[in-house]
Amino acid sequence: MVQSISLSLPESITSSTGVRVKVVALFKTLGTLTLLLIALPFNAFIVLISLLWGIVQFPKKAVVGAHHQTILVSGAKMTKALQLARCFHAAGHRVILIEGHKYWLSGHRFSKAVSRFYTVPAPEKDPEGYIQALVEIVKKEKVDVYVPVCSPVASYYDSLAKPALSEYCEVFHFDADITKMLDDKFAFTDQARSLGLSVPKSFKITDPQQVINFDFSQETRKYILKSISYDSVRRLNLTKLPCDTSEETAAFVNSLPISPEKPWIMQEFIPGKELCTHSTVRDGELRLHCCSNSSAFQINYENVENPQIREWVQHFVKSLALTGQVSFDFIQAEDGTVYAIECNPRTHSAITMFYNHPGVADAYFGKTPLAAPIEPLASSKPTYFIYHEIWRLTGIRSGKQLQTSVNTLVRGTDAIYCLNDPIPFLTLHHWQIPLLLLKNLQQLKGWVKIDFNIGKLVELGGD
Repeated sequence: MVQSISLSLPESITSSTGVRVKVVALFKTLGTLTLLLIALPFNAFIVLISLLWGIVQFPKKAVVGAHHQTILVSGAKMTKALQLARCFHAAGHRVILIEGHKYWLSGHRFSKAVSRFYTVPAPEKDPEGYIQALVEIVKKEKVDVYVPVCSPVASYYDSLAKPALSEYCEVFHFDADITKMLDDKFAFTDQARSLGLSVPKSFKITDPQQVINFDFSQETRKYILKSISYDSVRRLNLTKLPCDTSEETAAFVNSLPISPEKPWIMQEFIPGKELCTHSTVRDGELRLHCCSNSSAFQINYENVENPQIREWVQHFVKSLALTGQVSFDFIQAEDGTVYAIECNPRTHSAITMFYNHPGVADAYFGKTPLAAPIEPLASSKPTYFIYHEIWRLTGIRSGKQLQTSVNTLVRGTDAIYCLNDPIPFLTLHHWQIPLLLLKNLQQLKGWVKIDFNIGKLVELGGD
């Protein structure tokens, strides 16, 4: 009898927990959809006024570049893809936008900068189908250059597609071995260290016992654990090791999915200022660069002049003769030393700071070396995402916090809204995100938060 009770109790708890999760998901999703519905008339009014303003203005003659090209840009659900599409279009290029089948509802497809929109298979589920779909689009649209705006998962698959695509167009992306190295937090720090560049002390972890047995008493700083493969939820967990007791350390480490197949990195935690960068490079030349203060959940960008970081990046990309887009996360310690803590071989959302720069397309496609890498204009305002800023208002508990939020809105500009291209501002917030929410509602599936910048719901085990 005792054995029967011990077996049935966990099942009851599990069932109860499952019901509770679904109930929470139901009300959370319904509440969010209601808030978006309330905001819809205001958003629609702004977009309508913008469209009317465009009609009454004298029509501007379309810009035609001296070397007009057809550019294929992936990552249509993300703001950074929209930003590049607008920059390329403004320079006279024709832009084709693509995204995975799951995000057929991309609101950015309605941008006037986009000539055509296609969906393709998810590369991690159908690599061959993904590559074949890219080749067919490139051939059909006579694409000259493919600029991947990769998700963390897709960056490696775009490298695998490069040989097949290179028969028909230029692929502005790294070869597979370079992408794999840059995307591996441990391999990247090893590479940077071999070039004499500053990086934190790091250890590759394939078994929780490695951390449990580690002698932290010999270390002057704490450590943090990060998944080497991208984890959209756990990447925000910055628990310092060791914990107060060895038991707490063991419990925390054993709660993580660490294995030889899914290794983690244990990295020295260096107190200081967090910064992030985006760099566009060709043959080792740094052609476009920006730097911004950073945080775990990054949705605000303001250009920061940091010569030490620019020199670090220049040294790294020149040493490896890189061609493509690369972003770095840095910590600047109190003594001024900058440490690169990880690298992402793909476009960074900080590219939104170039919203008013006329030289972006030339930085990507120009063959003539530049006197210096282009950076955001002095007139460029900090970029933010208005729906995130509105949500932050609900957490204000002091006058100082309110002043900070107001200053952000007054000093900056929304990264999605554009007077001459307003429709994506409506279709992202009131088409793309609501449809994703409705899909989750249909399945009573939970989610952690909405990322309007990336254009998705952040979910445990999500893309």
